[in-house]
Amino acid sequence: MPGAYHRIRFARADGGAPIEIETTRPELIPACVALVAHPDDDRYKPLFGKEVVTPLFGVAVPVRAHALADPEKGSGVAMICTFGDVTDVTWWRELSLPVRAILQANGALRPITWGSAGWESGDASRAQQHYDQLAGLSAAKARTKIVESLRESGDLVGDPRPITHHVKFYEKGDRPLEIITSRQWFFRTIAHRPGLLARGEELHWVPAHMRARYENWVNGLSGDWCVSRQRFFGVPFPVWYRIGADGAIDHSARLMPAESELPIDPSTDVPAGFRPDQRGVPGGFTGDPDVMDTWATSSLSPFIVCGWETDPALWAQTFPMHLRPQAHDIIRTWLFSTVLRAHLECGALPWANASISGWVLDPDRKKMSKSKGNVVTPMGLLEEHGSDAVRYWAAKGGPGVDTAFEASQMQVGRRLAIKLLNASRFVLGKTEPVGPVTHPMDRGMLTKLSALVGECGASLDEYDYTAALRETEAFFWWFCDDHIEHVKRRRAGDSADAASATASCLTALSVMLRLFAPFLPFVTEEVWSWWRDGSIHRASWPTEREALDGLGGAPDMAALAAVGRASEITASIRRERSLRKIAFGVPVQSLRLPVSAQGEWDFVAADVLAGNNGGSASVSFGEDFAIEFAPPSTPSAS
Repeated sequence: MPGAYHRIRFARADGGAPIEIETTRPELIPACVALVAHPDDDRYKPLFGKEVVTPLFGVAVPVRAHALADPEKGSGVAMICTFGDVTDVTWWRELSLPVRAILQANGALRPITWGSAGWESGDASRAQQHYDQLAGLSAAKARTKIVESLRESGDLVGDPRPITHHVKFYEKGDRPLEIITSRQWFFRTIAHRPGLLARGEELHWVPAHMRARYENWVNGLSGDWCVSRQRFFGVPFPVWYRIGADGAIDHSARLMPAESELPIDPSTDVPAGFRPDQRGVPGGFTGDPDVMDTWATSSLSPFIVCGWETDPALWAQTFPMHLRPQAHDIIRTWLFSTVLRAHLECGALPWANASISGWVLDPDRKKMSKSKGNVVTPMGLLEEHGSDAVRYWAAKGGPGVDTAFEASQMQVGRRLAIKLLNASRFVLGKTEPVGPVTHPMDRGMLTKLSALVGECGASLDEYDYTAALRETEAFFWWFCDDHIEHVKRRRAGDSADAASATASCLTALSVMLRLFAPFLPFVTEEVWSWWRDGSIHRASWPTEREALDGLGGAPDMAALAAVGRASEITASIRRERSLRKIAFGVPVQSLRLPVSAQGEWDFVAADVLAGNNGGSASVSFGEDFAIEFAPPSTPSAS
């Protein structure tokens, strides 16, 4: 905004040479409580601890030192007013200065009685005469008026110097912000900054980089936490105040209920020793009008859940809690306030882990917001794609990651759910005979499945649900595309190899359903009901040992290597089909494998060809991979 520097002369209380300051807010001279310069500024070192007198109003104020003063700005000495900007707030707090607030909530200067307590002046009548010309004016109009007075008194040095400077605005406002004073309730916070930073280091963050947001907030705090709000709804402060005989509220005379009487509402309840008809009258009482900040009460959530002050046994068992799941935008509010409360109340964290989620963004990657009108409600999505598909899409957005709304991902989730139904029907289409898992392909698949269980468990232990879903989904599609095709013909008979295939497929289905259950709860529950009693969501979580039971409890690494080779052969056959545009129904006539693999590949080739061929084919070994397909059949004369 355009503004102007005004160079103003302050007389020395000891009669020495005056000090000149530059300010863009001359209308705040009545609120001046000190001048400030940098501690290393040799020009003003002799003046630290001495006093100057404010022009027009004759108030003696000290000259103080503070590192935030900029020696290169203006004359190097600044005026501290309560309050012109946030730097004034910092100076006022750290230098323990008095408050002389003149701005009201409506942005106008309030009436002041000069000579009264807190408004002492060396010439109260002169101060009153000048101030009465400002009272009731907006800050901008008061600025114009006081510049005229300063020019007449000779305290304005030269003409104002035009500048353009940064001015803070309210998000939706059209005028600059002003800092005003009011009676509020606070939690002391700044004094506990080191302890709060230590709590942030103690907390396990998922993802880890989210800790930086917490630390940035704590390090950036410029004041204690104001926990009072002037709203209708909320939890009231359980406090009353005495009213003096003159009708003035004495805020220092607090009337406090006993803890056993809580909760109370001071707007309707009456303090002990008073009658209802004494509310709001001289000699009576009045209730505190404020309610608590949302986060002051929301921060109680782990305390309430764990039975704080109500159930000591439950409290001993459950506090601190294990996990706080929440979004990243309220780290500075809900998470911070809960950590602060637990730190002050218990000297501990409220929970051991914080799993931070992201936002759902619209297709333009903007946060969904009711005020922007870009919110998509879930009902239509649930009806179109199904609950499992919507849940699948949500789970694809990892911890701390903002996720764009994408119907295409829900379609993928729906296809996955349908494929799970179809694959389950195939596996459950034959449950007998079941025998030892002896075939290398089956043993390799169960070895691979055991590793998957371990990977998913590790991911979920770290709250990385997206990785667990990704790993399970990848295994499932491999199981459908490769393994089912490999065992399809072998499983149709009644041989030992068929019993091996049936047993291993049933084990794999049981494990995969439980791995999918957190992400696709409805389709997994449906399939589980086809062959198991009870709910899948009450079933035990699969273990690596369970997947290896059919292998004697130990992984078969040779069989796992065979499975890998089989997948390579399958991928090669499919790639050749695609390149040559040969339909799946056309059988492989001959297959040549690298001679270096002889003895390693041949015992899996039969399963591979059975699944990808529809018939028999010759297998040979040579220098490299080669494949030939049978020629197209000739149509009959008929």
